[in-house]
Formats: sequence, C-alpha cells, structure tokens
Amino acid sequence: MYRAVALGCNTADFNTGADGVLRIRSPEPLQPYPRHLLDRLAEGAVQHPERTFVAQRGSDGAWRRISYAQMLHGARSLGQTLLQRGLSVDRPLLILSGNDLEHLQLSFGAMWAGIPYCPVSPAYSLMSQDFEKLRHVWRTLTPGMVFAADGTAYERAIAAAVSPEVEVVLAKGTLGREWTRFEALVATTPTPAVDAAFADTGPDTVAKFLFTSGSTRSPKAVITTQRMLCSNQQMILQSFPFLGEEPPVLVDWLPWNHTFGGNHNVGIALYNGGTLYVDDGKPTPQGFVETVRNLREIAPTVYFNVPRGWEELAVALETDAQLRRTFFSRVRLFMFAGAGLSQATWDRLERVAEAHCGKRIRVVSGLGMTETSPSCTFATLPGVKSGHIGLPCPGCEVKLVPVQGKLEARFRGPHIMPGYWRAPEQTQAAFDEDGYYCSGDAVALVDPAQPRLGLMFDGRLAEDFKLSSATFVSVGPLRSRVILEGAPYIQDVVVTGPDRDDIGILVFPNVDDCRSLAGLRAEATTEEVLRAPAVRAWLQALLDQLNRSASGSSTRIARARLLLEPPSIDKGEITDKRSINQRAVLNHRAALVESLYTDGDPEVILPRMAPRT
Repeated sequence: MYRAVALGCNTADFNTGADGVLRIRSPEPLQPYPRHLLDRLAEGAVQHPERTFVAQRGSDGAWRRISYAQMLHGARSLGQTLLQRGLSVDRPLLILSGNDLEHLQLSFGAMWAGIPYCPVSPAYSLMSQDFEKLRHVWRTLTPGMVFAADGTAYERAIAAAVSPEVEVVLAKGTLGREWTRFEALVATTPTPAVDAAFADTGPDTVAKFLFTSGSTRSPKAVITTQRMLCSNQQMILQSFPFLGEEPPVLVDWLPWNHTFGGNHNVGIALYNGGTLYVDDGKPTPQGFVETVRNLREIAPTVYFNVPRGWEELAVALETDAQLRRTFFSRVRLFMFAGAGLSQATWDRLERVAEAHCGKRIRVVSGLGMTETSPSCTFATLPGVKSGHIGLPCPGCEVKLVPVQGKLEARFRGPHIMPGYWRAPEQTQAAFDEDGYYCSGDAVALVDPAQPRLGLMFDGRLAEDFKLSSATFVSVGPLRSRVILEGAPYIQDVVVTGPDRDDIGILVFPNVDDCRSLAGLRAEATTEEVLRAPAVRAWLQALLDQLNRSASGSSTRIARARLLLEPPSIDKGEITDKRSINQRAVLNHRAALVESLYTDGDPEVILPRMAPRT
C-alpha cells in the first residue's frame, strides 16, 4: 500500500544581479556519476543477472523478457556487428521504428561499441506523405545502417529516403531490396575488440542524436553525450531518492525518440537497477485499452504520462476495481509532462487515490527539453499545481534573463548538450556569452514575495504577439488555459490576433469526445460532429466561461472556430511529439484566419458575454 516519499529539489539559492538577472541553483552538490550509462548495465549483470531489465508482450500475449545478463550479452554481440560494419560517429545507426526489444538491444549495442544511434519519430515514416523530414534526418546524419521493426510498414519510407547501398535490418516483414534479419546480427560472437571499444568510451562520447521537434524550422540533431545522460540521471535520483531505495518498476509507452521516454524513463530503469515494461498502448480511447490491460497485471512504483493519458487513467481507475488494486499496490509518485494537467483530472486522481489508499499520491512536474537530456527543474513542494515547474535539480544552474518583458530560462550544467550536429551557426546561437543554453521558454516566480515556492511556466517567447492596440498577448498561458478548461473536447488550440483588434482561437477538437457530447453514432463524419448544436453550444459556453475572468483585451477571446482538418505533420503544423506549431498553422491556414475575422461567417462562434469596458 502507499508509502510517503521524501523528495529533493525543494530548496534553492537565489541571487539577483544589478542587471536584473536572477540566478538560481540548488545548494545540494551533484554527487559522482558513471562515465558511461552502460556501466550500470555491466554492474547489474553481475549483481542481479536474472532480474528482468525490459519486457514487452509478444503476439501470444505473454511477456517477452530480457534480463540484465541477457541484455549485456546482446549489447556486446550487436556492438561487435556494428564495429565490423564500420559504423561510426560519421556513419551512425538510424532506428526508424518505435519502442520494442530489438530497438533497445540495438541502441545498447551501439552505445557499447561507442557508436551513436538516432531513434527517429515513426511519424516521419508512417504519417508523412512526402518524407521530407526523414530525408532531412538522412542528409544530416549520413547513417551507416538502418533498422525498422517491420519491413512492410516502413517500405515506402525506406524507398524514399534510405540510400540503396546502406544496409537495412528488419525484425519482421520484407522489402523489395536487400535486407538483413535482426537475428543474424545478434547471433554474432563478441570479441575482445568490442570490449576494448567500450573501454575507450568516456563522458564526451556521443551516445545518440535526438532530433528536436522542428517547431520553428527544420529539426536539429541534438548531440547527446554520455556525460549528459549520466549526470542527468544522478540529478533525477537526488531529486527522487526513493528511486534508489528499491528497484523501480515502470510501465511506459512514451516514445524513445523523445527525450522524456528515451532518456528520462529508460534511464531511470537502468540507472537504478529497475525493470521497464514496454506498454504498447497509447493515450487514446482505443489505444488505452492495452495500457489498462498492462496496468492490471504490472504494478509500477512510479508512473509517468502525458495529460491525455492521465485523463484516460483517471476514468479507468474509477470504474475498474482490479486496475485499482494492482496500480495502487506500490506506486509512490505520479509525474506528468508535455502540457498542463487539467484540474478536473487532477481532482479525479486525488479522489480515487484517497478512496483506495487513504492518502493522495504525490504529483510532480518539471521543465526539461531535448537539449538538456532532459531534466532541469522539478516541482516537488506540496501544493504543486498545473504550470508549476519547481526549482533546479542539483548540478543545474538556472539564469532568468529579462527578454521582451518576460524572463527567459537559461541553463548550464553537465547535462547540457555541446551543440547541434553539423550546425555550428545554430549551436552558437543557442548559447549566451556565459555558456548558458537559451531555452526560449519564459518562466515566472510562483510568488515573487516567496521565491522558494519556485517557478512556473510562462509560455514560449517566440509565440507571443501584440494586438493592433499594441497590447501584448502572452500566448502560452492563454492557450494552456483554453486547453485545460476545454478538456476533454479540445486536442489543441492556436491563438490568433497579431496586429488585429482582438484575440481569436482556432480549435483542433478531440473528435471522438465531441461525437459523444453530441450523442452521434460512430459513423458520423467529422463535419457532422463539429456542426452539431451541442458541440457549438459547448464551445460558446467555454468562451463565456473563459471571458468571465478575462482582465482585458490581452486575455479576452472574441471569436473561435472549430477546425475540420487535423494538423499536418508534413506542413510542420504538428510535431512528432503531437505539439502544435502555432506559427505554421497561422501561415498555412491564413484563409481560415481571415474568415475568423469576417463578420457573418456561420462557422465562427462568438461569445455571448459583452466585453469589459
């Protein structure tokens, strides 16, 4: 049953300079960490060789398990193969497909041999129609080998972007070109050469390349070193000491091409001698069925998800007794990331936890990004609310610099990237004169009179704009508020209004939830759903609700429109992390923005409340 957890990351030293720059750092020093993340794998193979490191359901429904000893052997065998194929930092391993056992074994084999790998968003291959982002990845990295779990699913993408002379490895399926089966690679006998290659690695060895989401321009390849991975895991451990008290158990779906899933969560399991159960579910009404199935069987000690996943879980926990019994049997902490968690979902989680455990489970959040591997701050103090990002981890220095009337968060420490691969100008632009990484994220103190309460997210600087009246609009907080108060019917929102008289919003709806709201049959088209009187009435009521607390034209929403077409990944409107690129949507849907401000357009929904004077 639930046990309270003692958390770190709950105090900081503050220093404000004469220039108005606020510097924040933890008084707790960062403790020593390994030179290489796979030192933890080698230790685990000796100390607990039979313990499951990673497991995933097979096609028969049974869990396929790989122990620490088996994973080490596989890493050495695959590392030997990659060395023999001549892979290197200039010819890295490219992984096109998502989370699976072969993916993880190959990534560890590459790291053991000192060869970087790059997990690419599967959306670049499976959702894209023009494959331009995948071609950009190829041109940037010049890979020496490509892995895809299923040749049939990835054949179009491979034909469009992968050079014919580069070896392609498959776990299943076939291609209309030469390819190699994964089993042939893992069957290689390791030699002293691969262990010598591992011994030659060090903190500056490039472990992987992770591509940014490309929200403002083409995705950039973040150089991720062993120092970054190891130091950040030590920061996380000191922020959450309970991870070192017993081996953590994770049940996790978050994609490994993203820093939260691939660095943070996989790293937590490995660094602390734990077990990772790969969840093939997704935070959608259909995909979450698999997640519930897994959580009925496997009890996590800590659980991570994005807000949409928490919404699905809160509902499932209220109605599924077996899920409650297993899930709450040993979980000690909840964490969300990617966006704000709605208060309604937060309240539901607390109610069901109190009913089952007698106490609330601690919920934490923080701030991290690909360039910082990822964690910089955590909100661990009591009273955490949506939008809070907390205080710096041990070893992370934070500098808050006045920019455009806000405070930009900048970071320095061993977990910060050395730069972007083969992009010296972009690397130079990413750091200030003191070597701090400039995040572009605005933050604010939760309470300027009590700085120890920490920081809260205040939007992206690049998204903010001015109305024609010169009134400044802070897009991030407004957008978050619309999404949170509009849950579960809103997927995302774009805020309109640069150089116009008032603010509007373009709403990407959660069509399935809107269909339920309208009481329509499953076959109802998206157009029928969005034109349903109940859906339009809901959006009008939401506008009225939001505007009741508006403080003026900078926060009052004067008009809204539901969007029929979902955001396009090829046009850059949505990233592989499913986050909206505000600028791209405004550019590509300029005609819809114009119609939003056209009097008499029947698709535009106006609030009923009169504006404040």
